[in-house]
Amino acid sequence: MSAQTPNHEYHLVNPSPWPAIASLSAFIMAVGGILWMRHVTPWVFFIGLVGVLYVMFVWWADVIKEANSGDHTPVVQMHHRYGMILFIASEVMFFVAWFWAYFDGFFRIDDAEQFARVAFSGGQWPPVGVEVFNPWHLPLFNTLLLLTSGTTVTWAHHALLNNDREGLKWGLVLTILLGATFTFVQILEYSSAGFSFSGNIYGSTFFMATGFHGFHVIVGTIFLIVCLIRAQQGQFTPKQHLGFEFAAWYWHFVDVVWLFLFASIYVWGAAGVNFAHGG
Repeated sequence: MSAQTPNHEYHLVNPSPWPAIASLSAFIMAVGGILWMRHVTPWVFFIGLVGVLYVMFVWWADVIKEANSGDHTPVVQMHHRYGMILFIASEVMFFVAWFWAYFDGFFRIDDAEQFARVAFSGGQWPPVGVEVFNPWHLPLFNTLLLLTSGTTVTWAHHALLNNDREGLKWGLVLTILLGATFTFVQILEYSSAGFSFSGNIYGSTFFMATGFHGFHVIVGTIFLIVCLIRAQQGQFTPKQHLGFEFAAWYWHFVDVVWLFLFASIYVWGAAGVNFAHGG
């Protein structure tokens, strides 16, 4: 056995400049964001953002090269799965914060301790003067889009497991198209909103929750586009397709979050009934 041949199943990565460059770029972006909020200049923020996006591209490209060269052994793949599970768990808690803010406004809208909120909102949810969306129009259409996309990405996954390359390709293409359509419909919805981000707690919680979900849909769509490119290059096999598996996990997570958003913010919020007070 050569001295260079590892006698374990782990992959020890080569020295890389990307962690240091990523940290520096994130620091520049954070400082730039502060300067931008203080109306100094936005350019520092965008310089940092370009650095972060560049590092994301080249670092993940290195990971793909490692996968294609056989460095992702079963043990390494297991640890990657643990990492992805923890990442999705952190994303769940991220959205819990926005749901918490929304339901705090919902259930405590006429709380005597929140006298300033009561005076501002009129003691009702949604606040007085807020014209909410009809949940059975564009929101329902977007819900059907995402539910359908969940089936197409599952179809693509099963096609890959059965080495059906055409099924994999078309499943991914349809999922990407459905994701892009969802984003377009959400833009249409926002353009017709009867309220704004500022001015009331309903608007701020609505746009933060649904807006961040929309951002996650865009990220997931890009993730799937990368998977489609890799699939066309023959980089996925029935036994080696961790990148696609993670993209499917992420997409199903986005689907589930939207179902909670649709039920709580669109349907329940539009009903205007405060169940906490027997209304």
